[in-house]
Amino acid sequence: MKKRVCTMFALLMSQVALGATIERVSPSQAAQMQQSNEAVILDVRETDEWNAGHIAGAIHIPLGEMQGRMSEIARYKNSSVITQCRSGTRSEKAAQALKQAGFSSVYNLEGGINAWQKADLAIEQKAK
Repeated sequence: MKKRVCTMFALLMSQVALGATIERVSPSQAAQMQQSNEAVILDVRETDEWNAGHIAGAIHIPLGEMQGRMSEIARYKNSSVITQCRSGTRSEKAAQALKQAGFSSVYNLEGGINAWQKADLAIEQKAK
């Protein structure tokens, strides 16, 4: 019983540690990092969300396609990557996946594109 409790505690702590490794950045921090070429932004929203408006220069890979498309972003493994979605939930999952895949510097855009737009930062829309 004691061994089982210790094992469960260790598993729980490893999950907490994994969750704590993703740093959040504000929209203004993310914009500054992108503009100074310190980071690339990875938009993990669905295609219809992307088409409705996205951050200029962002890379678009929907969360559900990330595992199969990791090779498209492999060149950023040793760079800073900021994950972004609508509100920050999907991008948190994407950030965890990138960390587990060996990406060295991963951030999550706090509040997602909703916060980006609230901060009056520019977005672009797909031409119709």
